[in-house]
Amino acid sequence: MHSSTPATPADRRAFWLMFLFALVVIGAGIGLRDPWPSDEPRFALVAHYMIESGDWLFPHRGSELYSDKPPMLMWLEATSYLLVRDWRIAFLLPSLLATLGSVLLVYDLGRRLWNRQAGVYAGMAMLMCFQFVYQAKRAQIDPLVGFLITAANYGLLRHTLLGPNWRMYWFGCFCAGLGVITKGVGVLALLMLIPYAIAARWRWNGVPVMGRGAWWRWLLGLPAMLLAISLWLVPMLLAARAHAQTNPEYTAYVNDILFRQTAGRYAHPWQHAQSTFYFIPVILFSWLPLSLVYPGTVPRWWQALKAKDARILLPLAWIVLILIFFSASPGKRDVYILPAVPMLALITAPYLNELLATRWLRTAGLAFIALLGTAMLVVGVWSLVGHPGFAATLATSRGLSGGEHSMWWMCITVGAAQLVLAAIFRVRHAVWALVSGMAVLWLAWGLWASPLLNDSSSSAGMMRDVRSHLAPGDDIGLIDWTEQNLLMLGRPAVDFGIKQSTRKQFTAGTQWQAQAPDTRWLFGQDGALGECIRRDKAIDLGYANRRQWWLFRSDAVVPGCTPAKDDNQPTNPDDPD
Repeated sequence: MHSSTPATPADRRAFWLMFLFALVVIGAGIGLRDPWPSDEPRFALVAHYMIESGDWLFPHRGSELYSDKPPMLMWLEATSYLLVRDWRIAFLLPSLLATLGSVLLVYDLGRRLWNRQAGVYAGMAMLMCFQFVYQAKRAQIDPLVGFLITAANYGLLRHTLLGPNWRMYWFGCFCAGLGVITKGVGVLALLMLIPYAIAARWRWNGVPVMGRGAWWRWLLGLPAMLLAISLWLVPMLLAARAHAQTNPEYTAYVNDILFRQTAGRYAHPWQHAQSTFYFIPVILFSWLPLSLVYPGTVPRWWQALKAKDARILLPLAWIVLILIFFSASPGKRDVYILPAVPMLALITAPYLNELLATRWLRTAGLAFIALLGTAMLVVGVWSLVGHPGFAATLATSRGLSGGEHSMWWMCITVGAAQLVLAAIFRVRHAVWALVSGMAVLWLAWGLWASPLLNDSSSSAGMMRDVRSHLAPGDDIGLIDWTEQNLLMLGRPAVDFGIKQSTRKQFTAGTQWQAQAPDTRWLFGQDGALGECIRRDKAIDLGYANRRQWWLFRSDAVVPGCTPAKDDNQPTNPDDPD
C-alpha cells in the first residue's frame, strides 16, 4: 500500500525543512513571556505548587484543591522545570514537544500510507492551520491531549490499515488512556474502530485480514487503556481515601474530577453554551488557510469512498464522529475539535501535489495572504495615524502605557512583508508566498508581540509594582484574585479561596488584615471592593488583564461595610472552564 523505496536526498531535505519550519514557528518566543490567561497561569501555578510542596497527586490552586483537570500537563510542566530550571521555558516546553510529536506522527502515517511526499505535505498542512499553530504556541492542555489522541490514532491506523500489528493496536489504546488522564476525552480515539468495523465487514480496499481467533487480542485493548489510566487513578484514589479521614475536601475532589468534570460537564455544561452548528465556522475560518483546499479535497474524498479506499474512510469518518460527539453537547469551545486537525491534514496530503498545480488554489492562497497583509497594514496605519477608539481602548485595557505604537508598527511590518511576498511570488509560486507569509505572522507574534504584551497580560508588571510597596516584613492577602496574580507575585501570600464568593473573600480578608493592620496589605480588583474602600487612601495599580486593581492597608477599609456584589464565583472572565 505504501512506498518502501529508500529516501532520496530530496526526500530528506524536504523532511528536515518541514521539521525546521515547525520548530521555528512553534518555538519562536519561548522564554520571552510568562504564562497568560486563561489557562496558562492556572497550570503553571499548580506546577509551582508541586515543586514547592512535593505533592504531585493533588493539584492545588492557592489554598484550594484544583479538580477541574487531571494533573498530566502540570506534571510535565513541573518535570520540564526540573530539567531546564527556567519557568518561562518550562511552561511552554510540553506544548512544543507535543506539537512536534503530532507533526512527526502524521508525517510517518502519510509516508507509510502513501509516500514520503504525502508525509511532508501532511505535516505542512497541519502547520498551515491557524488554530493548530495558535494553540501550539500556548501552554494549554489541548496540544498535549491532541498529541495523545493523534498517537492513539497512529497506533490504531498502523494496525487497521497496515497490519495486523497488535503491538501498535495496544499502543494506541494505551495512548488513549493517557489522553483520558490528560483531559478525559482521550477515549474518543477509539471511535476509529467504528469505521474500521464497517470497512472490514464490507471488505474495503486496504483493510488487512486479522485472521480467525483474533478476538481475544482485540479485548486486550481495554486493559492497555486501563493500565494507562491507573497510573494516575489508583495512587490518587488510595491517597484521597487516606486524606479523607481528616479532610473531606479530598472526597469532594474525587467526586468532582471523576463525575462532575466529565459526564456532568458534557451532559449539563455550565458554560460556553452554543448552537448545534457552532463548529461549522470553526472548520471554515479557524482552520484557514488549510480550509482553502476543501473545494478540491471533498470531491476527491468522495471518489476515494466510492472506490472503497479505507485510508480515507477511517480518518474522515473519525472526524465526522468527533464533530457529532461535541456538537451533541450544549457546551462547546473551538478547541474541542482541535484533535481532528492532524487527521484532516493526513487525508488532505495525498491530493495536495495535484491541487497545488491548479490555478484556482494558488490564486486562493495568494489572495488569502494578500488580504491578511492588507488588513494588518490598514489596521496598523489607521491606529498609528488616526487614533481610533478601539486602539485607545485596547491600549488602556492591556496596560500598554505608550507601547501601543510598537504594536501598530508590528502590524504595519507584518502586513507590508506579506504584501511584498505576494508581489514577489505571485500566482505561479503562491505556495511559497503563503508559507513564508504565515511564518512572518507567527515569528512576529512570538518575538515581537509576546514580549510587548507580557507585563499586562501576565500581570508581571503589576505584581512587580505590588512588591515595590511591600516591606520585607509585610504580608499580603488576595481578594477576587486570578491565578496570574499569585503566580507573578513572587512571594508568599494569603488567599481566601478562589472559589468563594467575592463578599466572603472581602470579609475574610479584612478580618485577617485587622489582626495586624501595620504589616498586612490587601490586593483586589475594583469590582469586588464596591464602596467599601476609600480610593484616596488606596494605591491604584492600574489595569491588567482588562481589570483595574488596588492595593490597600486597613486605614482604607470603610468600617462595617460589606460589598454589594456577592458572586457565587469570583469575577474571572478569562476562565474558560
